[in-house]
Amino acid sequence: MPYRILMIAPTSFFSDYGCHVRILEEARVLQRHGHAVRIVTYYKGRDLPSLDIVRTRPTPWHADYEVGSSRHKIAFDVLLSWTSLRAALRFKPDIVHAHLHEGALIGSVLGAISRAPLVFDYQGSLTGEMVDHHFLNPDGPWHALVRWLERRIDHRPRAILTSSHAALPLLRDEFGVDPERIIPIPDCVDTTFFRPRAESDAVEVAAIKSYLGVPADRSVVVYLGLLAPYQGTHLLIEAARQVVEQRPGTHFLIMGYPGTPQYRAMAEALGLSDHTTFVGKTLYDDAPRYLRLGDVAAAPKLSETEANGKVLNYMATGLPTVAFDTPVNREYMRDYGFYARPGDAASLAGQVLRALDDAPARARAARGLRARAESAFSWDDAARRITAVYDAVRMRRRSERTRALRALSFEPPRGGWDVG
Repeated sequence: MPYRILMIAPTSFFSDYGCHVRILEEARVLQRHGHAVRIVTYYKGRDLPSLDIVRTRPTPWHADYEVGSSRHKIAFDVLLSWTSLRAALRFKPDIVHAHLHEGALIGSVLGAISRAPLVFDYQGSLTGEMVDHHFLNPDGPWHALVRWLERRIDHRPRAILTSSHAALPLLRDEFGVDPERIIPIPDCVDTTFFRPRAESDAVEVAAIKSYLGVPADRSVVVYLGLLAPYQGTHLLIEAARQVVEQRPGTHFLIMGYPGTPQYRAMAEALGLSDHTTFVGKTLYDDAPRYLRLGDVAAAPKLSETEANGKVLNYMATGLPTVAFDTPVNREYMRDYGFYARPGDAASLAGQVLRALDDAPARARAARGLRARAESAFSWDDAARRITAVYDAVRMRRRSERTRALRALSFEPPRGGWDVG
């Protein structure tokens, strides 16, 4: 049956990166499956056609704000709580679908008021993310308090949707969540929107290369995502120096924000001015065309508690992908990835060189990753599983809910969960 879904997104939706893409694609596919979706989010962000978005008022003292953890988010979340309450009273949701831990905390209150069950879309550990962003000292006095709060939030929803299967042991073992309430809904990708480069793309690819100043005769390594230490941007640039030293006919096309001037200066200091192009913020709608410039893709994200959705975009584009060897990346790519030792720039460089120089391995990876994106990471399959979760959490008897969620929690997605 169709549901009225109130999504809570404590971020500046839509901003062309990371969790925003998951929120966008979930909302779109749920609407295609007949559900009504209203998204409550922060003041800033880009409105998108066909999406019902409700925004907070800006804070009078800080109308602009940074990506990631910030003290200002406390005020934003107070405003988001009030706006979400008003939206819930008007919209009368059947389901509260909350993204990120702040959203789940707000959603637990709204669910109690509206009597709509809470589903938590979990994309990584709150404590882990704050440590990754250098907002929280793991040895400081606040770490234990934040971890306690995270545990309390994790126990509030009737079901938790995880963006990777690798999150299950973290929630179960470290935060004591009943595994029967944990439903893996891995990040997915639109394989018609992101597709491999074809012969018919040659003119467009040449034109974009010319526009960006990428030499036509060079092999291109692409990166698309946030530029930040926890994303491994500094390691990518150091790896680029080592790659260019051994293979001068290589160019690195780095797309994303913030901190573009900082990382461009780092590249210049390493003598990479003629071998790197920093595009800055790239709209999601333009991402497929820009990715098709690449021969190899890089995903040097360091966090082991968060998903790495850019990898799926690379896979759908048929790009051999170099990434650090983490459970999430193994879950996505299995044995089709080029895996470097986590945090090791030299290992990252070595895998980029291998991907560029080993044509048979590169071709095998391209075919395997594209096929895996098509078979195992379909948004329509995800929508059917999410709807089944909605059906389960709305069951009146707890025993019925438990049986229904248990069946879903142990049902593998297409393509399996093998992360070995």
